[in-house]
This record gives sequence, C-alpha cells and structure tokens, in this order.
Amino acid sequence: MTNGNGTSPEAAPPPQLNVLAQYTKDLSFENPNAPASLSPQPQPPQINIQINVGANNIAQNEYEVTLSVEGKAENAGKLMFSFELIYAGVFRIVNVPQENLHPLIMIECPRLLFPFAREIIATAVRDGGFPPLMLDPVDFVGLYRQNMERQAAAQGVGVKPS
Repeated sequence: MTNGNGTSPEAAPPPQLNVLAQYTKDLSFENPNAPASLSPQPQPPQINIQINVGANNIAQNEYEVTLSVEGKAENAGKLMFSFELIYAGVFRIVNVPQENLHPLIMIECPRLLFPFAREIIATAVRDGGFPPLMLDPVDFVGLYRQNMERQAAAQGVGVKPS
C-alpha cells in the first residue's frame, strides 16, 4: 500500500501547520453618539456581526489568512458603536494532500486566529465605554460550506436549468 506517490504511508512525512506570524491589519472603532450612547438604555442593543475569511498564497507553502469581523450595536435606531477588525496570520503548511489544503486554510487557520480577534474586539468595545463584547464561537466549518455553496451557485454548478 502506498500513499499515491510510491511511498508507504509510514514513510510519508507528517503534515505540519505552523503559525509564522499573526497581526492586526486594520482596526476601527466608532462611538459616534457618545456621550449619549454611554448612558443607561431602556433595552439591550441589537448587535449585528459579520465574519469573513480570506486567504492568499504568499510563498511556497506559506499562506496569509485574514479574518474580517465587522459589527455594530444599535438601540432604538441609533448607532451605539461599530467596529471593523481585519486580523491575519501567516501559516506554513507542508505535507498536506492538495484536496485537504483549501479546507485546512479556510477552516483551521481562522479557528486558530479567532480567540485573538475576539479579545481585540472585546478590549476595543470596553475601551469605547461599553461592556466588553464577547463574541460567540464561530462555526468555521459551516461558514466554509456556506461560502462553497455560494460560489457553486454563482458559477452555475449544481443549479438546474429552468
């Protein structure tokens, strides 16, 4: 039995995923209605969060993965605060089969970045005068599937003619 390239699975080097760097590419926090927005509110704000993942191959076996998180809190139609964070990491990935590479980059890499992005957002919101916003864990597998289905639909793949 071989792994497809003539070597036995025991002799194949193990897959590796290394984080070479992680960093904030962009961070914006707005509190346009302060100080009024900081006073006690009659009801909790409506909070809307958008999360996207992107990736670029920047060198052989190295990928920059970006986790974009945008959010805003509104109460009675007034903006209380809004934020945008683009948090990124550079990952070295070796000995991973080609068919597993894209899911690894788009699921596991953002999963590793998320706790750091979550902390940055919580701190920015707290420093803006509000209670820290603790984002719920993200289902990156579900997000990946949604994006793949959206791309397939956009390309007409799997869409039946009418």
